[in-house]
Amino acid sequence: MVVIARLRELLSSCCPWSEPTSPTKPTSSTMSPTAGDDQTVTAITHRTVEVGTGMRLHVAEAGPAGAPTVLLLHGFPELWYTWRHQMRALAAAGYRAVAPDLRGYGGSDAPAVEDAGQYAALQVVGDLVGLLDALGEKKVFVAAHDWGALTAWSLCLFRPDRVRALVALSVAYAPRSAARRPVDGLRALFGDEYYICRIQEPGAVEAEFARLGTELVLRKFFSYRTPAPLFIPKSGWGSPDDEVPLPSWVTEEDIKYYTSEFERTGFTGGLNYYRALNKTWELTSPWTAAQINVPVKFIIGDLDLTYHTPGAQDFIHKGGFKKFVPLLDDVVIMKDVGHFINEEKPKEVSEHIISFIKKFN
Repeated sequence: MVVIARLRELLSSCCPWSEPTSPTKPTSSTMSPTAGDDQTVTAITHRTVEVGTGMRLHVAEAGPAGAPTVLLLHGFPELWYTWRHQMRALAAAGYRAVAPDLRGYGGSDAPAVEDAGQYAALQVVGDLVGLLDALGEKKVFVAAHDWGALTAWSLCLFRPDRVRALVALSVAYAPRSAARRPVDGLRALFGDEYYICRIQEPGAVEAEFARLGTELVLRKFFSYRTPAPLFIPKSGWGSPDDEVPLPSWVTEEDIKYYTSEFERTGFTGGLNYYRALNKTWELTSPWTAAQINVPVKFIIGDLDLTYHTPGAQDFIHKGGFKKFVPLLDDVVIMKDVGHFINEEKPKEVSEHIISFIKKFN
């Protein structure tokens, strides 16, 4: 679900469409308007793009060719589909929206499950740079949520020359500290049953998710609105018989699509991003305390658990965030909104993205 809003000191590094086809023969599908959207029906094309890292990424696209491109990066447990609302809005505003399934997700390649290091930030950012090269894009706008936001911060850190501006949702940037490995810090702060700590053991959380069933797991994540840490007890994360109503912004059609994809792929690809946290920390020592030097807008819901991580609000509002992101343009706190902000408030988030990136046209 969520990527950690990393603590300044303690948490060093610290969340029924066509199948992909060949890169030369994209297919299109028409996405029907969803509740909360007033955009017209928009054609979405799907293709598989092989990038310079050797990965094949499933990519969804909308909008006119040659228009300014907005790269949309999803989190966990999400897919390109998390941006379905924004893709329509961006296309209607004259932008080209590009939403890949990140490595390990959906129709994209998944490196070996036993090698979580293949999901460290350098590798995932390598996929994105390779994707931009394959698309012929020298520099793009980026909008990113959850783990996608953490990946986007890394992209801006490693390759600011490829990013025109960033809209980050739910996860603020925090500079790498040499103090402690991130998972060690989280374990000291929250204990072994904190969800990121529980995920670290390969196979353990997968077994718990299998016991509960894919759809129920997704329902639990998407309905989580508690502004407090998430725990997955070793005694079990509830019963397979639990009834978890969907939030109003997720339809039965939506949950069926997510369920079908994660039943096909499993959750391991997405979970390996969490398992690579310490590896990313090890590999990124040259960027300790480095700044982000691209224009940024940050948006978060006031019920988002990442906003309530100890120290996060002070960092965001009392100068720390601005110190390390000197081109930070705006911070938006959306009232009564949870973690999956781009799905819960699609129209508002789309408007925020478009109004920001228009400044740089």
